[in-house]
Amino acid sequence: MTFLCITCYFKGSPFLRASKEAGNTVYLLTDKKLEHEPWPWEAIDEVFYLEDITNTPANLGRTANGLAWLMQDRKIDRIVALDDFDVEKAAYLREEFRIPGMGQTTARFFRDKLAMRVQARDQGVPVPVFSSLFNNVEVTEFANSVTYPCLIKPRWEASATGIQKVHSAEELWAAVHALGDKRPQYLVEQFRPGDVFHADAISVNGEVVFCQVSRYLSTPFEVAHGGGIFRSISVPYDHPDAQALRQLTSEVMHAFGMRFSASHTEFIKLPSGEFVFLETASRVGGAHLAEMVEAATGVSLWEEWARLETAMAYGVEYHPPGRRYQQAGIVVSLCRHEWPDMSPFQEPEIVWKMNKRQHVGVIVACPYEDRIMQLLDIFADRIARDYHAAAPAPDRSLN
Repeated sequence: MTFLCITCYFKGSPFLRASKEAGNTVYLLTDKKLEHEPWPWEAIDEVFYLEDITNTPANLGRTANGLAWLMQDRKIDRIVALDDFDVEKAAYLREEFRIPGMGQTTARFFRDKLAMRVQARDQGVPVPVFSSLFNNVEVTEFANSVTYPCLIKPRWEASATGIQKVHSAEELWAAVHALGDKRPQYLVEQFRPGDVFHADAISVNGEVVFCQVSRYLSTPFEVAHGGGIFRSISVPYDHPDAQALRQLTSEVMHAFGMRFSASHTEFIKLPSGEFVFLETASRVGGAHLAEMVEAATGVSLWEEWARLETAMAYGVEYHPPGRRYQQAGIVVSLCRHEWPDMSPFQEPEIVWKMNKRQHVGVIVACPYEDRIMQLLDIFADRIARDYHAAAPAPDRSLN
């Protein structure tokens, strides 16, 4: 089979390698700005570049024209989007060339935050109170009835990019008016305080066959908007929270029509103990959460996703691997040093160290949740004192 893998960020190398090891021809479509990144070139048969990675109708049309030219003498069997921002490209191209996989309607549930909330609510999955910004009467009803603060969110961004917090109806309307013509591209929802969890899963034939539950100690929103240090910790497999979120993840995947893929889904645990759905994505989680999942379970989500896609392409049965039940945690931060000295991080539980310019981070694993938490606290203090730097959150949605 021939796989066209799309990613406009430097990520997914384990997927590319595993796809090649499975015997596939692997093409990479990526941003021209990334041509000098250390891609696993030995696993890539041919690479193609985009000068403009935005998902405008014109750019999607140009990408389709390029693929049409390519397919005159090369057959493409599957298209895989390795990053959130490429889900739309992949779905558009699948529809255009009738290639099997997730189409545009289903893809919206995994990209468009408004579509996520409407579908989840309509299928009985609990969500925070929300409203589109299309209609003045509906926005007024929301503004006058909701408990503040609220969050105004771009529908098509990933993680915490472009989110604004407002504390009154006046602030809400001021922010809505400031959006101008971009107003339809946003929604507003009630801010629900609580712990944020993430479930990293693999689905096959509409069923979740692997799911690892973890809890953010500092959420992506807090890190992006407060300049903090990112941390997450695995939840013991038999903990009631993990059991509840495995079930909820399955309900979300059923509600959204997931057939087969990796996924990354986030939930908020309210002070009442109830969970509400936050958002999901049809890809492996970012911020090196895949490495944390592997440290706890022994399962490489990137590699298993590649094996799953290969099995589905060939029409053969996919069986998830056996897993471990260790505990793991991650801490990552921007760093004020270009290439930080990692020699102070020598604790025996460390299984991974970050090697990225202007970043510092480690992953730890052991059988004991208390020890993982102790280490994450120690590392957060060490990083805050000797390494940490902060930068404003990117706001592509307002450009």
